[in-house]
Amino acid sequence: MNRPAPTGDGALAAASAPRPVTAWQATLAGFCASLVGIGIARFAYTPLLPAIVAAKWFAASSAAYLGAANLAGYLAGAVLARPAAKLVAARGVVRAMMLLASIAMLASAWPLSFGWFFVWRFASGLAGGGLMVLAATAVLPHVPPSRRGLASGVIFMGVGAGIAASGTLVPLWLHHGLVATWLGLGAISLALTALAWRGWPDDGAHHVVPAASRRRGPGHAWTLGALYAGYALNATGLVPHMIFLVDFVARGLGLGVQTGSAYWVLFGLGALAGPVLTGHLADRIGFGRALRLAYLIEAIAVALPALLPGAVWLVISSVVVGAFTPGIVPLALGRIHDALPHDHAAQKAAWSRATTCFALLQAAGAYGMSYLFSHDGGRYGQLFLVGSGALLLALAIDLLVNAAGRAARHDGSPIG
Repeated sequence: MNRPAPTGDGALAAASAPRPVTAWQATLAGFCASLVGIGIARFAYTPLLPAIVAAKWFAASSAAYLGAANLAGYLAGAVLARPAAKLVAARGVVRAMMLLASIAMLASAWPLSFGWFFVWRFASGLAGGGLMVLAATAVLPHVPPSRRGLASGVIFMGVGAGIAASGTLVPLWLHHGLVATWLGLGAISLALTALAWRGWPDDGAHHVVPAASRRRGPGHAWTLGALYAGYALNATGLVPHMIFLVDFVARGLGLGVQTGSAYWVLFGLGALAGPVLTGHLADRIGFGRALRLAYLIEAIAVALPALLPGAVWLVISSVVVGAFTPGIVPLALGRIHDALPHDHAAQKAAWSRATTCFALLQAAGAYGMSYLFSHDGGRYGQLFLVGSGALLLALAIDLLVNAAGRAARHDGSPIG
């Protein structure tokens, strides 16, 4: 049936209404957000740290505190993101966080004082935590369910892209000095922010779930509790590679900094492909099975440097753990969507809690393993075994809760 064309005020309203955002535009915006907030704001600092100390911007001990400032900011961003999104539309908060991360990169080009640099490193972490909580949950409700695994993988591929870039672009730019490097990072961040600006969906575009359909049995709480615990333990399991891999190869094995950096590049290449591969796997076998398989593979890969420190095994370990560093994220987020179907608000709340748990245990694991390393003769092997043990514990918790849920459903119990 043909409808008459709108006239008068109706035509003006139709012409001024914003065009709907397509799924691929929203996914691209999410990719840019993870690249800016995590890939650049966090991981670009790793290859910059030796140059900052060598240029005498800050002493080595002070530079370490600056790294901790980013971690603290990330935790703050994860906690504050949802309250901010209740006051301002999530789309506005995400845009502001991308701008904040970009400005932080530009401001870091001038080390006016330790306090100045500390504030901007904290701000970059704050932006990263906020983007991790809000960006994907703003996008995925607008993606067909059958493709959410792949879309989530593309979004978090931005983390891997940042790691890969940190191992390639930053060393090249450092030939022109630290100021030029920070300005280059800021310029890229601003360009990505502009590219993503119109790609964020309207917060109100998804439907509201009736209150009756939000009622859930205790089984959902157990499932989410297991996810929070497993995701947090996964953060601890990643710490040995994220902090000690290069140092283990360079000093622990006596192969030198250049060889250690080569393994970091392999780590970054794995991170670049990991989220897409894990997301595609989840679309095939389901998020729950994919998550449990990830815990098992990670546990083996993390333990390899302690058990089999040969070159071939180190390559495998670096690539696999690198792949799962961002690759675990779409699996955890998809598991939340499975546990809380069609309830966008509950999904955002659960993802915020999961990200906060991840940030807490990542920080605790980093400080705890650093303490263990410095007070136990500098033995690297035990760090990788501790990380592997954390991942095996995550797998055990998930398996137990999943088995209990199946048994409860078989018996007709409401707990399942």
